[in-house]
Amino acid sequence: MSHLESEIAEQPKIVEQLLIRESSTTSNLAQRIREFDPTFIYIAARGTSDNAARYAQYIFNIHANLPVALATPSVHTLYQTSPNLKRALVLGISQSGKSEDVVQVLKDARAQGALTAAITNAPDSPLAQAAEFHIDLQTGPELSVAATKTYTAQLTAVAMLLTALVNQPSLTNDLIRLPEWMAQTLDFSQGIADWAARYRYMERFVTIGRGYNYCTAFEISLKIKELCYIIGDGYSEADFRHGPFALVDPGFPVFVIAPQGKTEAVMLDFLAKLAERNAETLVISNIDTVLGLARKPMRLPSTMPEWLTPIAAVLPGQTFAMRLALEKGHSLDNPRNISKVTVTR
Repeated sequence: MSHLESEIAEQPKIVEQLLIRESSTTSNLAQRIREFDPTFIYIAARGTSDNAARYAQYIFNIHANLPVALATPSVHTLYQTSPNLKRALVLGISQSGKSEDVVQVLKDARAQGALTAAITNAPDSPLAQAAEFHIDLQTGPELSVAATKTYTAQLTAVAMLLTALVNQPSLTNDLIRLPEWMAQTLDFSQGIADWAARYRYMERFVTIGRGYNYCTAFEISLKIKELCYIIGDGYSEADFRHGPFALVDPGFPVFVIAPQGKTEAVMLDFLAKLAERNAETLVISNIDTVLGLARKPMRLPSTMPEWLTPIAAVLPGQTFAMRLALEKGHSLDNPRNISKVTVTR
C-alpha cells in the first residue's frame, strides 16, 4: 500500500485524536482572542494551506461575525512592508512551518502588537516559534508529497478554534461527530476505484463549490493536478457563471460539491444547466435529487451539517485523484517536479 492510500485512510482517526489533544490549546487561544477583541483576522498561507484559509474565511465570517482577509506574503518579503495589523488576529497556516514569507507575516504582525497564532504539523518550526500561540496538528509524518491528512487536520483545527470562540453547543456537538462522518464518507468512496478508469484520458476539468465548500473546489482541483498532471481550475459556482461557463461542451468534466444547506438551490439550478449542455458531472453531495443529476455520484453522510462538510467532501476528491493517478501509471507518493516542503520567499 502506498503512503498516500494509508494517509487518506488515517484521517478520521487523526481528527478524532486532534479534537482531544488540542482542545485546551484552542480554548486558551479563544479566551485570548476574546480579551484582545480583534477587528479582523488576517491569514497567511500557501498552497494547500491557503485552501484551509478559505474555509476559515467562511466559518469566522458566518459564525463569529469577524471579517477575514487573506494575506499577501510577498508584500512582507519582496516589497518589505506591511499593512497595519495591530488590531488583527494574525494566523499562519502551514504544514511544515518553513515558508519564509508566511513566517515574515507573523513576525511583522507581532512586532506591531497583533495577536498571532500558527497552525502547523511542526511545533519546532520557524512559524510555530514566531507565533504567540501554536496549534499542533499532530498528524505524524506525512510521507506522501500530496497533502491529505494535514489538510483535513488544518480544517479541523480551524473549526475547533471557531467552536471554542463562539461557544455554541450545537456547533460543539457537530464537531464531536466529525470523525464518524469522515469514516462514513471514506466507506462511500470505495466504489470510486471501480469507475476511475473512465477518466484516464481526461485532459481538462473544473471543480465547482460555493460557500463553505469554495475551499473544497480548490483543494480537489489541486490534488488532481498534483497527482494526475491534468489542467483544471477551481471556481465558485457564482464566478463560473460569469464567463467560464462558455468552456462547457458535451462531455466536459465538471466536479460539483453540493451538500444540503444554504447553497442547495443555486447548485441544483447550476447542475440543471450543466445537464442541458450534456456535461460530464461528478457530484459530491448528501442530497438524493442532486446525486441523481450526476454521471458519477459521490455520497456524503445525510446528517452532516453544511459547515463541516468541507472536511469530509474533500475525501472523495482525494480518493478520485489517487485512483486516477494509479490508472495513469503515475507515482502516488512522489509526483514529478514537486517536493514535500516548498520554501517561498
